[in-house]
Amino acid sequence: MNAPRVEGRRLDLKPLPAAAAAALPGDRETAAGLIGATLPAAWPAPDLLDILPIQASSDPGDEPYGIWVMIERETNAVVGDIGFLGPPVDGGVELGFSVLLDQRRRGYATEAATLLVACALGQPEVRRVVARCEIDNTGSIGVLERVGFTRIRDVEGVIHWEATA
Repeated sequence: MNAPRVEGRRLDLKPLPAAAAAALPGDRETAAGLIGATLPAAWPAPDLLDILPIQASSDPGDEPYGIWVMIERETNAVVGDIGFLGPPVDGGVELGFSVLLDQRRRGYATEAATLLVACALGQPEVRRVVARCEIDNTGSIGVLERVGFTRIRDVEGVIHWEATA
C-alpha cells in the first residue's frame, strides 16, 4: 500500500515512521517532529508500546501495513492510532484501532477505520480486512458495524469480524 497520507473529513491518517516508533516512548520531541503533530501525554497508550519495536524495525515499504496515527486536523494533535498487524497474508490484513480516552465518542475511530479499510481493500493484494474485539467492547462493536464489517464468529469472548470489497 503506497499512501503517505489519507485525508478524512476531520482527520489526517499517516503511517508512523519507523524512526518515530524507535524514538517512542522516551524521545517524544523527536517523535513529534517526525510525525508532524503534537503528541498528547496519554499517547502512545500502553497497548501500543509492545508494537512500537515492530514498527521501528519495519522497512519503509511495510510502514503502511503497520501503525498509523490519527491526527485531528483542527488541532494538529494525535487523537489515536489505527493500523494493521503486518502486510497481507493470504489476501487478508488485520485491523486494530485505539482512540485516546478523552477523544472517544466523537466518531474518530469510525472515520479512521472507514478510510483505512477502503484504502486497504483498494490494493490488489488485499481481498479482506479482519478485526477482533472483546464481546463486551460496545464501542468497537459499533465502529466495526458502522464501517461495514460482518460478524463471523465468537470464540471465548472474542468476536471475529471481516470486511471485503
